[in-house]
Amino acid sequence: MRILVTGAAGFLGSHLTDRLLAEGHTVIGMDNLITGSLQNIRHLENDSRFEFVEHDVSEHIDVAGPIDGIFHFASPASPVDYLELPIQTLKVGALGTHKVLGVAKSKGSRLLLASTSEVYGDPHVHPQPESYWGNVNPIGPRGVYDEAKRFAEAITMAYHRFHGVDTRIIRIFNTYGPRMRPGDGRVVSNFIVQALLGEPLTLYGDGSQSRSFCFVSDLIDGAWRLFERGDADPVNIGNPNEFTIAELAELVLRATGSSSEIRRVPLPTDDPKVRRPDITRARATLDWEPGIDLAVGLEATIEYFTELQSRGELVSPPVLTENDSGKH
Repeated sequence: MRILVTGAAGFLGSHLTDRLLAEGHTVIGMDNLITGSLQNIRHLENDSRFEFVEHDVSEHIDVAGPIDGIFHFASPASPVDYLELPIQTLKVGALGTHKVLGVAKSKGSRLLLASTSEVYGDPHVHPQPESYWGNVNPIGPRGVYDEAKRFAEAITMAYHRFHGVDTRIIRIFNTYGPRMRPGDGRVVSNFIVQALLGEPLTLYGDGSQSRSFCFVSDLIDGAWRLFERGDADPVNIGNPNEFTIAELAELVLRATGSSSEIRRVPLPTDDPKVRRPDITRARATLDWEPGIDLAVGLEATIEYFTELQSRGELVSPPVLTENDSGKH
């Protein structure tokens, strides 16, 4: 197949591109590089089956020739990014999704939308099944990301129902692994970078809030299975094993051998207290569940950041305030 990947130079988009090429497909990678990095796809520059196009998908998309599939992964997705780029975040979720759906309609392509567990907000239901409608503050600092993705899901379903576009929606839960940006504000990269630099680990709140962490290769496998054999209804893809943030901090300290202290700061506005996917639907319809243990995934991720450190490329993550939005 000839496949368009938006956000191809990002953390997830670059791993997805690798998987699609490994499956034997041709990939057009599109990214405006406001949060993505060419370094993530540098290893593909001599691959004749990969073409990179620098373009903002919120603007008109013109791709010559047939397109069999589209993976719409373009979007700022970390707290640092969507706090600094709130308008761009809303535009890529709304206008960008509209544009790629137009391409899918005109080309007769199947489209997979990368949505997020953030559509559930600060949930009153735990774990979160796809049937849960969520508890989202539309005007809070996190709303620019949460509502962009909720709108993206709505317009994707509208194109599916009204225009008959073949669509998929993946709700991505916390994912980690190599190619995360060292200063992107996500908890796994934050803790690892701070531990390697000997800085205090920033623990928001009392650390009792919980998350589940899915290694990137497991996530990409779920996305590919959903594209291949799924249907139009949303599917949670994430690891259902739940950890408190305090537990994660201790795991990172042990794995890195760091003597960093833990510094507690106030919890940012609208930060979810719990986050854990119900993956019953993914198991039943895709025969998918994650296979990589957190300790194993952390080891691979620490190795990546250690390599960045050896090249002098580690950046201390910012500390969010009570009025900021933090995605952990």
